[in-house]
Amino acid sequence: MTTFSMEVFDNEVVPSSLATISPILRVANEIETERPRVSYLCRFYAFEKAHRLDQSSTGRGVRQFKTLLLQRLERDNPTSLASRLKKTDAREIQSYYQQYYEHYVRTLDQADQADRAQLSKAYQTAGVLFEVLCAVNKTEKVEEVAPEIIAAARDVQAKTEIYTPYNILPLDAAGASVPIMQFEEIKAAVSALWNTRGLNWPSSVEQHRHKTGDLDMLDWLKAMFGFQACILHRDNVRNQREHLILLLANSHIRLHPKPEPFNLASLDDRAVDSVMKNLFKNYKTWCKFLGRKHSLRLPQGQQEIQQRKLLYMGLYLLIWGEAANVRFMPECLCYIFHNMAYELHGLLAGNVSIVTGENIKPSYGGDDEAFLLKVITPLYRVIEKEAKKSRHGKAPHSAWCNYDDLNEYFWSSECFSLGWPMRDDGEFFKSTSDLKKLLPWLLFTLFSVFISILYQGRKGAPRQSGKTCKSNFVETRSFWHTFHSFDRMWTFFLLGLQVMFIMAWEGILLSDIFQKDVLYNLSSIFITASILRLLQSILDLILNFPGYHRWKFTDVLRNILKVFVSLFWVIILPLFYVHSFNGAPEGLKQLLSFFNQIKGIPPLYMLAVALYLVPNLLTAILFLFPMLRRWIENSDWLIVRLFLWWSQPRIYVGRGMHESQFALLKYTIFWLLLLTCKFLFSFFVQIKPLVRPTKDIMSIRHVNFGWHEFFPYAKNNYGAVAALWAPVLLVYFMDTQLWYAVFSTLYGGGVGAFDRLGEIRTLEMLRSRFQSLPGAFNTCLVPSDKKQRGRFSLSKQFAEITVALDMATQFRGKDSDLWKRICADENMKCAVIECYESFKHVLHDLVTGETEKSIISIIIKEVESNISKNTLLTNFRMGFLPSLCKKFVELVEILKSGDASKRGTVVVLLQDMLEVVTDMMVNEISELAELNQSSKDTGRQVFAGTEAKPAILFPPVVTAQWEEQIRRLYLLLTVKESAIDVPTNSEVRRRVAFFTNSLFMDMPRAPRVRKMLSFSVLTPYYSEETVYSKNDIEVDNEDGVSIIYYLQKIFPDEWNNFLERLDCKKDSEVWEKDENILQLRHWASLRGQTLCRTVRGMMYYRRAIKLQAFLDMASEKEILDGYKAIAVPSEEEKKSHRSLYASLEAMADMKFTYVATCQNYGNQKRSGDRRATDILNLMVNNPSLRVAYIDEVEEREGGKVQKVYYSVLVKAVDNLDQEIYRIKLPGPAKLGEGKPENQNHAIIFTRGEALQAIDMNQDNYLEEALKMRNLLEEFDEDHGVRPPTILGVREHIFTGSVSSLAWFMSNQETSFVTIGQRVLARPLKVRFHYGHPDVFDRIFHFTRGGISKASCGINLSEDIFAGFNSTLRRGNVTHHEYIQVGKGRDVGLNQISLFEAKVACGNGEQIMSRDIYRLGHRFDFFRMLSFYFTTVGFYVSSMLVAITVYAFLYGRLYLSLSGLESAIVKIARKKGDDPLKAAMASQSVVQIGLLMTLPMVMEIGLERGFRTALSEIIIMQLQLAPVFFTFSLGTKMHYFGRTLLHGGAKYRATGRGFVVRHEKFAENYRMYSRSHFVKGLELAILLICYKLYGAAAPGLTSYGLLSISMWFLVCSWLFSPFLFNPSGFEWQKIVEDWDDWSKWISCRGGIGVPSNKSWESWWDEEQEHLQHTGIWGRIWEVILSLRFFLYQYGIVYHLHVARVKGTNEKNFLTCIFSQVYALSWLVVVAVIVILKIVSMGRKTFSADFQLMFRLLKMLMFIGIVVILVLMFTLLSLTVGDIFVSLLAFMPTGWAFIQIAQACKPLVKGIGMWGSVKALSRGYEYVMGVVIFAPVAILAWFPFVSEFQTRLLYNQAFSRGLQIQRILTGGKKKA
Repeated sequence: MTTFSMEVFDNEVVPSSLATISPILRVANEIETERPRVSYLCRFYAFEKAHRLDQSSTGRGVRQFKTLLLQRLERDNPTSLASRLKKTDAREIQSYYQQYYEHYVRTLDQADQADRAQLSKAYQTAGVLFEVLCAVNKTEKVEEVAPEIIAAARDVQAKTEIYTPYNILPLDAAGASVPIMQFEEIKAAVSALWNTRGLNWPSSVEQHRHKTGDLDMLDWLKAMFGFQACILHRDNVRNQREHLILLLANSHIRLHPKPEPFNLASLDDRAVDSVMKNLFKNYKTWCKFLGRKHSLRLPQGQQEIQQRKLLYMGLYLLIWGEAANVRFMPECLCYIFHNMAYELHGLLAGNVSIVTGENIKPSYGGDDEAFLLKVITPLYRVIEKEAKKSRHGKAPHSAWCNYDDLNEYFWSSECFSLGWPMRDDGEFFKSTSDLKKLLPWLLFTLFSVFISILYQGRKGAPRQSGKTCKSNFVETRSFWHTFHSFDRMWTFFLLGLQVMFIMAWEGILLSDIFQKDVLYNLSSIFITASILRLLQSILDLILNFPGYHRWKFTDVLRNILKVFVSLFWVIILPLFYVHSFNGAPEGLKQLLSFFNQIKGIPPLYMLAVALYLVPNLLTAILFLFPMLRRWIENSDWLIVRLFLWWSQPRIYVGRGMHESQFALLKYTIFWLLLLTCKFLFSFFVQIKPLVRPTKDIMSIRHVNFGWHEFFPYAKNNYGAVAALWAPVLLVYFMDTQLWYAVFSTLYGGGVGAFDRLGEIRTLEMLRSRFQSLPGAFNTCLVPSDKKQRGRFSLSKQFAEITVALDMATQFRGKDSDLWKRICADENMKCAVIECYESFKHVLHDLVTGETEKSIISIIIKEVESNISKNTLLTNFRMGFLPSLCKKFVELVEILKSGDASKRGTVVVLLQDMLEVVTDMMVNEISELAELNQSSKDTGRQVFAGTEAKPAILFPPVVTAQWEEQIRRLYLLLTVKESAIDVPTNSEVRRRVAFFTNSLFMDMPRAPRVRKMLSFSVLTPYYSEETVYSKNDIEVDNEDGVSIIYYLQKIFPDEWNNFLERLDCKKDSEVWEKDENILQLRHWASLRGQTLCRTVRGMMYYRRAIKLQAFLDMASEKEILDGYKAIAVPSEEEKKSHRSLYASLEAMADMKFTYVATCQNYGNQKRSGDRRATDILNLMVNNPSLRVAYIDEVEEREGGKVQKVYYSVLVKAVDNLDQEIYRIKLPGPAKLGEGKPENQNHAIIFTRGEALQAIDMNQDNYLEEALKMRNLLEEFDEDHGVRPPTILGVREHIFTGSVSSLAWFMSNQETSFVTIGQRVLARPLKVRFHYGHPDVFDRIFHFTRGGISKASCGINLSEDIFAGFNSTLRRGNVTHHEYIQVGKGRDVGLNQISLFEAKVACGNGEQIMSRDIYRLGHRFDFFRMLSFYFTTVGFYVSSMLVAITVYAFLYGRLYLSLSGLESAIVKIARKKGDDPLKAAMASQSVVQIGLLMTLPMVMEIGLERGFRTALSEIIIMQLQLAPVFFTFSLGTKMHYFGRTLLHGGAKYRATGRGFVVRHEKFAENYRMYSRSHFVKGLELAILLICYKLYGAAAPGLTSYGLLSISMWFLVCSWLFSPFLFNPSGFEWQKIVEDWDDWSKWISCRGGIGVPSNKSWESWWDEEQEHLQHTGIWGRIWEVILSLRFFLYQYGIVYHLHVARVKGTNEKNFLTCIFSQVYALSWLVVVAVIVILKIVSMGRKTFSADFQLMFRLLKMLMFIGIVVILVLMFTLLSLTVGDIFVSLLAFMPTGWAFIQIAQACKPLVKGIGMWGSVKALSRGYEYVMGVVIFAPVAILAWFPFVSEFQTRLLYNQAFSRGLQIQRILTGGKKKA
């Protein structure tokens, strides 16, 4: 049972600078009830110690703490003094100390099976008491202390050092008897580490070593190199000792063949070699890459080799364990290890220094913390300095060095110039160049680079003094990275477009493509290719220029040569293409004479093309032979390196990533088919139909322009052609994403079908496969060397017994026929036999009387005799069978309850059963009649018995086996046929179906638990909800709904079960007991996205391991007794070190570790945060759970208080947390992104060969945990060229059961984690890590930078970079669907949008990253396509969809306003040109959001049936799923594009609560104003303008067909937040929302005013990205804003006022101003002046000259009215002109606002910022009214709200949930 402590850590609320007094306060709390005065003395001593530590109380929180503690001492002194047992305080504490030592400590120590945890704690408590005793004696001047107390204190001190806290392995002298230390493999590993023979110890350590004799190799390494070990609890050595022992033991235990029995006590060399190979693979590769010999030098003597290997492994682990943030730089660790291993070899070999003539010693010495202070801290300071320059991600990436930049410094042999010890003036320790000084130094730097080339040759470019900079790659913010990283793809698509355009334009048929003139025309694509190659070369130079400080000569030479060579081809190919070079030399003509056969094609051009294609030909050859390419990329041959030097820079990662030829063939065929369909569609549907209309448009000569045309005499109407083709071309570049969605859906469905997914979708299908289930279970989950112990069955058998009973009662025929009918159903046959045998067994155990036994024996003998003779139906009346069954059921019910008071009822039932059986017999049995008669003669009733001789044994002897048999028998007799629907809970049915289905899928055979890979689970936690408090679950939200009320309605069946477990009849009874409330908190927490749920789920792994180990290790008797007998042990079994329970616990400890990295746990304890108590309770309830946190402590050094940081690991002991390890850090752990830094600090506490990354919103299931052994075996399976390094696991989204939004999101996420990742892994080979429960090869990843990247900003999506890094470092990521893990997702629209925004921003940063660039260039072409379209390409395509809409509408706006469209339509009608008319009336917009449902349909169909899929897809359409996906498209597009242009990506907390609440209008407006509303209104204005002025679609029908998809997009973007907002159309909510929005938009901002309270604060916050963007970001913002001026320019020429009545001549004002457009600008200027006058007048006159200000406004109003009247009368102005003018001038004003925001410093400088803000507020108000008005109007109609509720919660209505009551509030509970 899970319990929760309600108290907070009173003793832990201690300032960090006083942390050493915490143990004293803890002891005071423990003994307060037993001895109050001693508790008081402990607190008093703690106060004195606190005062000594900080006399001036300068530390943070010290003064308040000391004041509170002093107040408590004053309050407790009188009462404690009154309870004192002795005369003085000294005698009091001495007496208690002796009592505690004798009666508690000694008793525990002398016990046969002492509890080590309690004993350790007792000695620690005794040590604290003695410290207080000494202080009290000193205060009272007691000079003598009793000798027995001194002896006890010495014993306590000695034992305290022995009984140190431990994690898994108690490696001290007292831990030898602990079960895990009894494993032979552990003993062997420990023994190997203790082999210190031949090691020379420092003199300072030698004495301690001789004294204790317990020092091992790692202690020696600590003594020599200065690692942290056991000094003030700095425990790096202890931590890594356990780590190394477990690695070695687990490797040893899996050896095959097994070591010889006589060698079990010694560590096998194969185990050492296995661990060493994995640990140093990256190091050896690094040494080979740099051309250095590795430092893993082994001695000649065979006996010393294992010792040396262990020393090397220990040295690396100690370096890694203390490296802190440097762990993100794996090659830096290689550099450190390389030098320290060299020193280690020198120490062991006895090498002598040439300089001093003495033996070589470590460069940094062996002083305490020498390694941390002298090696890690300087490196950390460099990282910290660079991180500060990032300004939390706001600075440009090129202005500072991230983790990758610093690590890549060690990819060059120049890193060895740092030396060892590292030089302080080394290049690595210099600051990055100041970006502000970059441009003035530009020319000087270029000059310096070339001077360097001349003088230094290959030694590299000069280094700026005191500066270092980006290495190998610079993350420059530019949209050109899309082309830069994937230039081959864009070149391919552009060349394909060119070929198709030429063919369509020239009318070339596919059959004519090989004709010479056709080939000549098509060969122009090589010119285009050369231009694109030049562009790529220039981008290489420009985008990496900020890293010029680190350029080498070879880098500069390659980049410059590539530019010149590309430029050469750009010049030569067009020149040769156009001219035949008749004047070429004769010798060259003869050389090219064989080209004369092909006339019309210049021979020099053919030669140039042939030469140009040589590199491509080599690339094609290498593509066809990936094995050759892998060899080339890993080769060190000079000729190979020279070849690769030209094609790609030589870097450490990205080499040899290519797959096998078979894998290549699979994804090549996939893409060939896809591209074939794409190009055929593009050619015949998109390009070819537009060629003829294009020619017709270009042939139009006379156009009557509707505005002032700047180029009225330009030919060919290129503007119209561009407007027509722009959206088509955008769709051409985007539609590959759509084709990928189609092909991946089809292929993924096929692969899933072959993987046998969905074979068992329902319990009915499970029953049809029931016979094969035991075999499948044994095959998958039972080790091959283990025989099947028994069998299991499901409710099918239970239901069959009632059917068999009815069949026998009504049957008329032969016995054999009845038996045949029963045997036709195997389940029925088994049920009948089992029921009969159980019946006999129960009577045998229950009846003890001799007469009664004889009666039963006679009856059974008669029945079985008739069965054997086939005369049962003849000699027994079957009509009585139901009566007999009924009596037997009653008997079994009583036996099940075991109520001793019902003994008489049992006797009566047995007598009734005997009577029924007697009546059933046709022929009387003489023996039975005699026995009955004798009973009557004696006057004793049958089964009654006497007290001396009872006839029945009741209650019976209850064993686990008896309970199981009775329970099963009861089910057999009582379960009806309707029980085939049991279980009724849909989630349970789903889990059962998936588990049984997975047993038939292809998975490795499970090994025995001893042989399985060990693994850890790591869960990062910050400050999310751990366990809901009582207040959390009962307090109503603003809608009147509490969490518990919500859960009661959402999970009604589970709530009823919960009430039944608590034995509560009503809901109100739950709140009456504190214990019930604790259980209620737990119940609610397990249904939310809490840490409690995650921990419960992950601890199933441990339960599964123990269960499986039980089956492996238990004897037959223990198997029959059942696992429960072991799982719930007695106290003796718990304490026993030799019990099976202890062995199972030890095996689980060895194979599984769970670490929750709660980084703020220390601060939460000190602040009294409830979450700290909740985390402690999780540890108490899960003793194997470990919590790692970062402890921030204030320590005094040299009179100064400074913050010191530690990584701390704790566990629960005796309901309190106990510190296990404390490792000092060089500084704050968080320098970059929070989550990866949190994982990094805790990864040193994980164990095993595998590591599962689990987020805090995940869950697990016991049946899935049973398959973890199988999954881990995948690391040893054949998965291609390289073994797996990440095992992908599918997820089940458990948050999609109620609202439609949650359902949409659940289906979308499910399709991605199943069919999406299935295709990524097979066949595309581009699956990465997506923050899901993937299992990492732990050693592979911690030696290569960890399981995520942490650089600020660029690694916002930190998880996927682990996949990138793994692939670049020749890893392999697979995907497996026979196991699943639960995951929660966001369920409200705002939360979903925040999540989408976070992912989109992460992708915007990814596209600039070096990982994307390297993968895009190092993958082969088709794998690169897979990579692009499954990562950043999806977001690029989403953005292209929106750009296509803009291009289409702005193109149509240009055509309609300019008059071109009217001219084109007129000519088309005149000529009857149907293609031209069709082209003008068509749209080229594709809704990519609609195709999001394709993978869902396939996956639902695959796993749940295609009929279900079809019905669900129809329901999704009815619930407006396309609206939701189109809205999500806008979110992705906005945040991706903004991040690409301006940056500003940041983590967005989405919240993981229960979201069924109404979001206010102001909140929705704040969230979606810029991402959706502004864009939606802009598109709406475009559509309105086109309706007003367009000529291609004059009718409403034609206009509707043309614009329907765009109006759908507009409506989706404008109204989805209200459509998917609960109670969004309730009138009362509408009124409240309007009031709230009005207050918000009118509220002025200021310092400290949050954005949700003031429009001004929000407005400033929305512009934050522009404050940190670069100059190009501002320029592009201005350029994009210029589009809004098009409205004004075009529309003013179409105003009625712009033309004279009856003529087409301009009016006289037009003649004066020469252009109507100039007049419109006068209007704009006038409006701005008026607004400025009003603004200034309000400030100047409103206070003191109110009347003057009013007169000023009146005069302005009169002036405006007069001007309007004059224009109506003189200039023919119409009312329509006024409304149309709004369409013209409103976008112009918005353009001013956008430009002003981009140029904010300039606008502020001229004093116009206030006016811009006022204008913006007006626009926001108008936009709010425009959006709010339709919602308010719909809210007038009650049926709209009802419709919306049904729309949002259709699934809930289908399940009968009371959604309406939830929405209307819990106040109305019945």
